[in-house]
Amino acid sequence: MNQSALARPASTQCDSPGRDRPEALFPPTPYEDLMRHVFRHGVHKSDRTGTGTKSLFGHQMRFDLRGGFPLVTTKRVHLKSIIEELLWFLAGSGNNRWLQQRGVSIWDEWARADGDLGPVYGVQWRSWPRPDGGHIDQIGSVIATLKTNPDSRRIIVSAWNVAELDKMALQPCHILFQFYVAPAQTPGGRGTLSCQLYQRSADIFLGLPFNIASYALLTHMVAQQCELDVGEFIWTGGDCHIYDNHHAQVQTQLARSPYPYPQLRIRRRPDSIFDYRYEDFEVLDYRCHPAIKAPVAV
Repeated sequence: MNQSALARPASTQCDSPGRDRPEALFPPTPYEDLMRHVFRHGVHKSDRTGTGTKSLFGHQMRFDLRGGFPLVTTKRVHLKSIIEELLWFLAGSGNNRWLQQRGVSIWDEWARADGDLGPVYGVQWRSWPRPDGGHIDQIGSVIATLKTNPDSRRIIVSAWNVAELDKMALQPCHILFQFYVAPAQTPGGRGTLSCQLYQRSADIFLGLPFNIASYALLTHMVAQQCELDVGEFIWTGGDCHIYDNHHAQVQTQLARSPYPYPQLRIRRRPDSIFDYRYEDFEVLDYRCHPAIKAPVAV
């Protein structure tokens, strides 16, 4: 992992298989609970990729961001890819070369030779087309509304642009998120920002750890920009599935005991939500089990 010294998670440990871990008694997180539930009770379904899945429909997880940063610990997760992908979304880019230039390959399977992916997530977040030929910056609008009207029930970003789905190399899996501000509990105090995501399709083993951490990170960034405290990240899933060629990996992961969540530190507050850099983020005390490799269903 080619991470700079500044950006490398501090105090990171990954256990070796078979290492004695008597202190690893942290209870399962909502993520492992969902994985176990789908693995035990999911129904078999065919899917677009032809791989086959165990699947259940409809699930919700809640993560209190005040209690730690919800980065999966039962396997090592590539934090650099999570951070850079989120910055790519916020940059409004739909070209994979942006990621490749930063050493991130998670979109390579879907990109064309020139890197183009079509109007995927970031394009919709930042440049949703208007009928008059203009564009809507949904992220910019969210920040403005949170600062001027935090009680609004319309603080929503959607990536599900029906008119442009056929132009996308991969149609959005995490399609809509909403912010909510709980008012300050003391005079002169700060409000508390929570975020809820709806994800129509969730690859529990490979993709979901990225999605949870990405939106938790986004919530921290938005809270900092709007001078709010962080509250909860709520994840709501539609088709929650485990691919048939991930069963052995899932069994390995579920046999591991989680560690406490690490802590996130944002090193500086840039002028806008669009000015963060990879080096601005540090994850402290990320203790994890070794990575588990698995094939991507394309």
